[in-house]
Amino acid sequence: MLLGTNTTVQAQTAAQMSSPDGTLTANISLSDKGEICYDLSIDGQQIVTPSKLGFEMRGVLKAQQLEYESDGTIDKNDRRPHYSLHDGFTVLGTESSSFDETWEPVWGEESQIRNHYNETLVHLQKGSRLIDVRFRLFDDGLGLRYEFPECNDAPYLCIVEELTEFNLAGDYTAWWIPGDFDTQEYQFTKSRLSEISSVYPQALRGNDSQTPFSTGGVQTSLQMKTDEGIYVNIHEAALVDYPCMHLLVDCEKHTMRSYLTPDAQGYKGRIQTPAKTPWRTVQLARSAEEQLASRLVLNLNEPCALEDVSWIHPVKYMGVWWEMIAGAGSWAYTDEYRSVKLGQTDYAASKPNGRHSANNENVRKYIDFAAEHGFDAILVEGWNIGWEDWANCNKDYVFDFLTPYPDFDIAALNEYAHSKGIRLIMHHETSSSPRNYERHLEQAYSLMNQYGYDAVKSGYVGDILPEGTYHYSQYMINHYLYCVTEAAKHHIMVNAHEAVRPTGLCRTYPNLIANESAMGTEYQAFGGIKPGHTAMLPFSRLNGGPMDYTPGIFETDLKAWCGNGSTVGTTIAGQLALYVTMYSPLQMACDTPEHYAEHMDAFQFIKDVPVDWSESRYLYAEPQDYIIIARKDKHSDNWYLGGVTDEQVREFKIPCNFLEKGKKYTATIYKDAPDADYLTNPKAYTIERRTVKAGSTIKVKMAAGGGFAVSFEAQ
Repeated sequence: MLLGTNTTVQAQTAAQMSSPDGTLTANISLSDKGEICYDLSIDGQQIVTPSKLGFEMRGVLKAQQLEYESDGTIDKNDRRPHYSLHDGFTVLGTESSSFDETWEPVWGEESQIRNHYNETLVHLQKGSRLIDVRFRLFDDGLGLRYEFPECNDAPYLCIVEELTEFNLAGDYTAWWIPGDFDTQEYQFTKSRLSEISSVYPQALRGNDSQTPFSTGGVQTSLQMKTDEGIYVNIHEAALVDYPCMHLLVDCEKHTMRSYLTPDAQGYKGRIQTPAKTPWRTVQLARSAEEQLASRLVLNLNEPCALEDVSWIHPVKYMGVWWEMIAGAGSWAYTDEYRSVKLGQTDYAASKPNGRHSANNENVRKYIDFAAEHGFDAILVEGWNIGWEDWANCNKDYVFDFLTPYPDFDIAALNEYAHSKGIRLIMHHETSSSPRNYERHLEQAYSLMNQYGYDAVKSGYVGDILPEGTYHYSQYMINHYLYCVTEAAKHHIMVNAHEAVRPTGLCRTYPNLIANESAMGTEYQAFGGIKPGHTAMLPFSRLNGGPMDYTPGIFETDLKAWCGNGSTVGTTIAGQLALYVTMYSPLQMACDTPEHYAEHMDAFQFIKDVPVDWSESRYLYAEPQDYIIIARKDKHSDNWYLGGVTDEQVREFKIPCNFLEKGKKYTATIYKDAPDADYLTNPKAYTIERRTVKAGSTIKVKMAAGGGFAVSFEAQ
């Protein structure tokens, strides 16, 4: 299925829309072929030219009516009824409305969020098939989704292709990662849209052969910028019971079309009417700072579905994790390879390898340090049996999420942690077998309740079982949400790693306290991360929700520490900045107690910085170059400021206009030393204290790969 041609079509206007402030406009039209189209402009400048909407569908027949190929797969040329839902439409009518509310998130970058939009609902018909398209136009962008009324004639549909187009008015600059149905763990490439296929010629992993050679595949949230300085972001919101969307980019015509993650049979999703799709979003901003302040994706999600949220709380934590990632320890208790059969392996008879990190003594050390310095929790990975061969055997029989190793006394350690005011965070590595995890989920969550765990980090490393299923397929989208909703019944918060990228569902289910779903700090031990990555993530990955980026590396010489040859692309001051610039209500201090003990003066900022905010100000930003953000603590009058840069040395004079007038503050400034550099001198920093007030100016110089952090304590 080829992309749109980006040509002008004869059309009749079905509806015209404007944003509440009147600066954004959208036209909804019907072409002479009965194709439903939309466009989008800001300040009279067209950003998205007329773009078609629709689907290619097949109906679902009963099993005895299906035709199968010789290999057992369903014949795509079978007798299923075909529905071409992208032309031949008649507009039955339109409905218009407006909405304005201010809602309070359970946690967030601000304590109140305004949700203000104008809406148009277009009712379409083709033959006996009805379909609606709902458009919501905000001051910062457009959301649209498809809605399928109940249909007795063909209530079940298989999506062959979703044909949502985003035809752009120019060859925009884009910051992108390649299309992949299983991971977002890439560093970003900056290029023109026309250059994407030459940089990454493979359109999409597992893509069909009909894709044009000139097409490149990328993931959302896709950040772009026009030559006139308008920032454009394409993403999706409220991804529920539907495959994750990628974008096919026709590099010659700078047009894009949705490309859904297929299932094991090659279909792009399955619908049972009545149904609605996720929202397709186009955010527009006149500056990078405005883009960072957009809450459009959150606003397109449903309000909180939980009646009681009193048990949900932000968390600052440490963990038995980084030492294994870097290679100084091990998840496994023994080096003896064995086919683990749950309940049959005798670990008591196994020879310990002496490197198992999740042992009683080591965990108590972390608990003591965390308690002494005011942390909330400790994550412990590698506590449960099965890590000896978890990645190389039938994953349906690896973990039971219940049985600890002999050197991890789950009852005693929880009692010890609670006596110190610390909770332990559970770790569930599913080894990408959702079937196995769901079989054990109720028992695993009940075990957490028994011992007072209230948060879990889940993981999905490896290829998904059953075979042919991707991390971003509809099957897995439903699995991830199932885990979150079941966790809520047990008052458990979820931090899912290797899961699908967030689409704002944390508004509806605020116990989804964080995700990974991007290249995080662990890659500093896997070859390093180029500076600029953390100045890009807030424009892309964080657009849909917070990330458990796990910042806080102080020991950058991994070779001297544990023989790891990776180069850590950061300075200590740059790591401190991430606690402000990389928003998450779940923030980790990922390094070891020993490494923090060597820099307790810098560690003070990690101790002080909150994880919940009442207000955020985006002061200076440019994707992948630099970000400077100021945030106000939700529970005090204190402010915090942070900035990161790429490989370039940058200087800023920052007016403290965000501070409350009439108050004085003690500013503690953590910044790169004059000779700091992420490659040659990453641990060099200085700390300065002075009294400031609104209107004062703070001058900072960020080293290559560096940054700065400031705490403003109200006097």
